[in-house]
Order: sequence, then C-alpha cells, then structure tokens
Amino acid sequence: MAPPRRYTTDAIVLSRFDLGEADRVLTLITPGSGKIKAIAKGIRRPTSRLGGSLEPFAELTVALARGRTFDVVTQVSVGHAWLRLRDSLESAATAWYLAELADRSLEERHAAEPLYALLRRAYELLDAGMAAGRVARWYEMHLADELGMRPEVDRCVECDRMLEADESFRWVPPLGGVVCERCPAPSAMRAGLSLEALKLLKAYQRLDVEALAGLRLASAVEREVETAMRDFISNALERVARSLAFLDEVRLPAPALAASASSGS
Repeated sequence: MAPPRRYTTDAIVLSRFDLGEADRVLTLITPGSGKIKAIAKGIRRPTSRLGGSLEPFAELTVALARGRTFDVVTQVSVGHAWLRLRDSLESAATAWYLAELADRSLEERHAAEPLYALLRRAYELLDAGMAAGRVARWYEMHLADELGMRPEVDRCVECDRMLEADESFRWVPPLGGVVCERCPAPSAMRAGLSLEALKLLKAYQRLDVEALAGLRLASAVEREVETAMRDFISNALERVARSLAFLDEVRLPAPALAASASSGS
C-alpha cells in the first residue's frame, strides 16, 4: 500500500540552503521518517505564509506533500522554540554542530526516533543554560552509543584486560577506545589519556545530565576529553564536522577573537 501523499510530522531543521529567487531547501530530522529533504516554496518572499517559522533551534509541526525530488512544505507551526540558546553565540554554534552530527549520522527515510529525541534533549539543555561543552560531550557520547559505536573506557580494546588506575592509557579512536600500556598501538593513531580524562569519559557514559552539569572539573581535563571525543566522532563519521571551525572561533577569548578578525580583514 502506497504511503499517503500528504502527511504531518514533528521535525527539527538540521540545515538549509536557498534555491532560486524565493525558495529554500531544508534538511529535517523527524521521529518516524528520519532525515528528509523538503522545499519551502516562496518562503523568502515577504508575503509568505510560512514566514519565519521554518527556523533552526525549534521543534516544529510540519505538513508536507510528497514530491519526486523534495517533499513540499504546505504548513508549519512552532511547537517548542528554544529561544534562550540563541542568546549565547557559543550555545548557538554548538547547536549547529550537534545538528550537523545528526545529519551526518542519518540516512534518508529511515526511522530515527532515538536520534531525534537525543537532539531534542540536547537543545533543551542548551536552552536551560547548561555549559555548551558539556552538552556537546554528552551528546557525542550518546550519539556514538545510538550508532552502535560506544567507546570502550573500562577495558583495553586490544587485550580486553580491565584498566587499572595506576597504569598509563592511550586513546585510539580507530580501535574503538582505550588501549592499555601493555598493548602496542600505531603511533599515528594514539594519544595519551590521563586518568582524570578517563574518569570523565566514564562519567559521560554513566551519569545523568543533572549530575554532569554539577561536576567541578579542571579546564585542562575538559579540553582533553573534548579533543578525545571530537576525534572519536570524526573517526566514526569519517569526516570532521565543518561547523567546528565556527564553534572554535566563537569560543576564542575576546582579545584573540579581535586579533583573528583583524588578521582576516
């Protein structure tokens, strides 16, 4: 039985680009249909009924008509608008990064309810004011889990021996996690990992978000885990997220940001 030509779904905008003089093509994540491409015809005209509703950082209810190349948006309403996350440039840039990871993780027209719920929850956390870096690490860890690529942080991925606190560790994303000091690993694939960073990686796997938000951590440890998880996700998705360049730029201290802008002018 053929699916109905018209349907309605919850959706979050992952990316968009302008087409022609007035149209816009959107990549949406939906719970039941996964990733879909849709066109909003005439949305860039001042008189468009769709107006500014089809924006990122909001949960939408979208009515669509199936088309050959793109589905066509016929109506849209905003369910949840996460407006506060837009007040912080870092939170907004992080939201774009998370959306890009979702986009890269999904095939079109495959149900994606767990990933949809994960992105929705991450946006709620950013909107509530949780530190953007911690939201990103929580999201990266749980995204890897949903993709069946959960990093191994308890045992050596080579010999399956339980890791001990008094040894040294190496983080090897192509192998799936931590390698103990007794096992060899190609030098180009490995990076040292401190015990504090290993503990934080375990925390991102096991603690709920409220507990993660309350952790008091050294900035050096957070940076180490950020590097480790970015490398892991980039390896899993086989590419570095393009949005990271902008995210890193907006996180620069004000003097460094000014110097960067000056050098680019």
